[in-house]
Amino acid sequence: MSSLALTPRTANRVRGTSESTVELELNLDGTGASRIDTSVPFFDHMLTAFAKHSLTDLTVRASGDTHIDAHHTVEDVSIVLGQAILEALGDKSGISRYGDALVPLDEALAQAVVDISGRPYLVHEGEPVGFEHHLIGGHFTGSLVRHSFEAIAFNAGLTVHVRVLGGRDPHHIAEAEYKAFARAFRQAKALDPLVDGIPSTKGAL
Repeated sequence: MSSLALTPRTANRVRGTSESTVELELNLDGTGASRIDTSVPFFDHMLTAFAKHSLTDLTVRASGDTHIDAHHTVEDVSIVLGQAILEALGDKSGISRYGDALVPLDEALAQAVVDISGRPYLVHEGEPVGFEHHLIGGHFTGSLVRHSFEAIAFNAGLTVHVRVLGGRDPHHIAEAEYKAFARAFRQAKALDPLVDGIPSTKGAL
């Protein structure tokens, strides 16, 4: 395998605003180990799933104005996660670039496609009517799923397509989406021994 595999793909980021404080560390070439405490329990669950299924080691410590709602904290953690992914990817030499995953969770089914393109874009569709208003775990609004993906994609420079193909339980739907994104990202970030340099005809991503 290319010596690129020996180059650490890690990042440490800190973000502080009047709404939240976020400290985040990640290793793209990890085993999926995680220590997550965002003060939003369901989001902790989703980030733990992301780490596990993308084989990204992830540590997140965050606090924010959750007495208002979870929006600011989820948004800011997602921003920092995207920034850390972008930093850790470096010049993107040797990566597979593309990933595609179809993930079930009981009755729910979600698909995610990721292109580490350098062109931020999100297509997100298929969640059932009313999903965005549902409180999952009593604190996490369904609308935050899309908002989280949007913040990650735009700050990491990813093109992301997420489609919900079926589902009834909001918890299952959201979790299938995050796991599908994780599995697709795992493929896209992987170092491919057959790739020489940056996988783009432009010579940059």
